[in-house]
Amino acid sequence: MSEKLPRPKGRARRLAGSVSAVILLILLIGLSACQTSGPSDITGSLGDTAEATPAPADPRRDIATFHERVRANPKDIDAALKYARALRATGQRAQAVAVMEQAVLAQPSNKALLAGYGRALADNGNFQQAFDVLGRAHTPEDPDWRILSAQGAVLDQLDRHDEARQYYASALKIVPDDPSVLSNLGLSYLLSKDLPKAEETLRRARERAPGDMRVRTNLAVVIGLQGRQSEAETIMKADLSPEEGSANVAALKRLLARRDASRSDTDKIPVATVRRD
Repeated sequence: MSEKLPRPKGRARRLAGSVSAVILLILLIGLSACQTSGPSDITGSLGDTAEATPAPADPRRDIATFHERVRANPKDIDAALKYARALRATGQRAQAVAVMEQAVLAQPSNKALLAGYGRALADNGNFQQAFDVLGRAHTPEDPDWRILSAQGAVLDQLDRHDEARQYYASALKIVPDDPSVLSNLGLSYLLSKDLPKAEETLRRARERAPGDMRVRTNLAVVIGLQGRQSEAETIMKADLSPEEGSANVAALKRLLARRDASRSDTDKIPVATVRRD
C-alpha cells in the first residue's frame, strides 16, 4: 500500500459530503447503461462471489423453474440458491430472504446456504443480521475471502469503516490485489469521505480488472466527486463504441446531477445508510 494521501479539502470535501443515500444506491449497484448484461445488484458490492450461483439470464423464467424445484424438494440447495437469486434480480428481495430462511432452517449448517442467506439479507437492507449470518458461513480455520469481503461491505453499510477494512485486509492476504476486494475497499474510503484514498485504491482495482465496468464506474464517480468531470467521462468512454460511451457518460452525468440535487438532504440521510448488488 502506498503512503496515505491527505484527506480531501475544500470543494472535494463538500462534494464528498453531498453523497446521500440515494446517490450511494446508484453508485453501489453500478450504472445500468454500463453493463451489457444488465445492472448488477447491490450485493455485487457486498461480495457477489460469496455466492457461487451465476446471475440468471432470464430471472422470471428461473423463478418459475426453481420455485417448482424447491417445492418438490425443499432440501435442493442449488434450486434454493438460484430461486433466491432470480427473486433478487426482479426486485423481490424480501421474498428471497424468506426462501433462504426456509432453506437454512432445513439445513442450518450448510455453508453455501448460509452465504446465500447472508447475501439476501444484505440485499434487503438487514445489514446486522446479514453480518451475523455471513460469519456462520465460514470459519477462522477455513476463511473464505469472498465472504470476508462481503462482511466488510456490510460493515461499511453499518458505518463501521475501520472494522470493514480489517475484513478487506484479511481477504487481500488470501487473494492479494483482487480487484473485487479492492473495489469494495475503495468504496469504503469513499463512504468515509477520503476521496484521494478511494481514487488510489480504485485505480489499483482498475489496473487489475480493466474490463470490469463496476470498477470503472466506481472510479469515475470518485473522480467526478472531486470535480474532475472531464477525466471521469474519459474513463467511462474508454474502449467502448461511441454509442456505449455516450450512454455511460449520460448515466454518469445523471448520477452526479442527482448528487447535487440531494445536497439539501445530506443532513437527514447518513452517508452510509442505503436503503437498498
